[in-house]
Amino acid sequence: MEKMTAQQYMDRESKYGAHNYHPLPVVLEKGEGVFVWDIEGKKYFDFLSAYSAVNQGHCHPKIVNAMIEQAKKLTLTSRAFYNSSLGEFEEYITKYFGYDKVLPMNTGAEADETALKLCRKWGYMKKGIPTNEAKIICCNENFHGRTISIISMSTDPDAYEGFGPYTPGFVKVPYNDLEALENELKDPNVAGFIVEPIQGEAGVFVPDSGYLKKASDLCKKYNVLFIADEVQTGIARTGKLLACDHEGVRPDIVILGKAISGGVFPVSCVLADDDVMLCIKPGEHGSTYGGNPIAAKVAMAALDVIKNEKLAENAERLGEIFRQELSSIVSDMIELVRGKGLLNAVVIKPKGDKTAWDVCVVMKENGVLAKPTHGHIIRFAPPLTITENELREAMEKIKKTFKQFE
Repeated sequence: MEKMTAQQYMDRESKYGAHNYHPLPVVLEKGEGVFVWDIEGKKYFDFLSAYSAVNQGHCHPKIVNAMIEQAKKLTLTSRAFYNSSLGEFEEYITKYFGYDKVLPMNTGAEADETALKLCRKWGYMKKGIPTNEAKIICCNENFHGRTISIISMSTDPDAYEGFGPYTPGFVKVPYNDLEALENELKDPNVAGFIVEPIQGEAGVFVPDSGYLKKASDLCKKYNVLFIADEVQTGIARTGKLLACDHEGVRPDIVILGKAISGGVFPVSCVLADDDVMLCIKPGEHGSTYGGNPIAAKVAMAALDVIKNEKLAENAERLGEIFRQELSSIVSDMIELVRGKGLLNAVVIKPKGDKTAWDVCVVMKENGVLAKPTHGHIIRFAPPLTITENELREAMEKIKKTFKQFE
């Protein structure tokens, strides 16, 4: 059979797949560590990490082996029965993060939905909110997923327009605005406040120092659950195990996904203490695949890698270097550099008809893969296994790219 061209691969996806993504024009075939290769064998630095799912690097042997070994024995039982892997994972992860209980799911959106249901149930059972009156506060410019309920929280027209009617019960406040938050928290029907410690999809928007701690304290004051969506910021990405750890905040509910499996298998979960988690009883929530034996083994291996290879420390140290180097680039297209750990972004000022998309296309030609968000921001998030030498090599390619637009 004749080898297909990159264009043929892309055309096939376009013909048979839904048009709900606009990928960069590169067809990837192989990955290892911080690198990926296209079908022609060209090597690239991956500076997206599957939206921070591949924090442990592509195809990490320890994680892949955990999946293979378990897949040979038992893949799925559903939760109709006990299995020999789930309890081990539950004990492991609750001790790892310091919570009483875990509720496992598969995707970040499912975990977010789980947290919302848990919060509402707690509001009725523990706070005494009248039936069907519970409210959850969220932030403008948030991104928590793509389900109907989650897009009902969104302020991005691309996410919500054409998908109504919307789920009621959400109150939107500006991100990084404590006064607006407190005004809404005064409502006795508010059950929770859901927030990204850093808004990733919004363009790596880092709030003011102290915002998370003060927001958490306000939630305690008004008997409201503080819910941290750490799907993208968690698992060492920002230089700490959880981004909330930078301010010593212990959320009432933590939402995890993406890198909890190192990008090897869909795994997500919600962590909370008994007072919150035991509000949900048998039959009230679940998932056929949630907590399956492969997911359990993969997640434990992935979290082992984070700890054993000191990836949070690596992200903290190299993030500083990366932002310094980015900030040193002299280009009238770079408006702002921001980030924490190895979750960073550059705000792009268009030059003529050249936008962030054009920068990413040229950067791809130079051997670094990244993707624009909201049209004018480029997010940079390499695997946390990257070395300083690799980071500096990639940085030269990024600098070369901006030079080509001068």
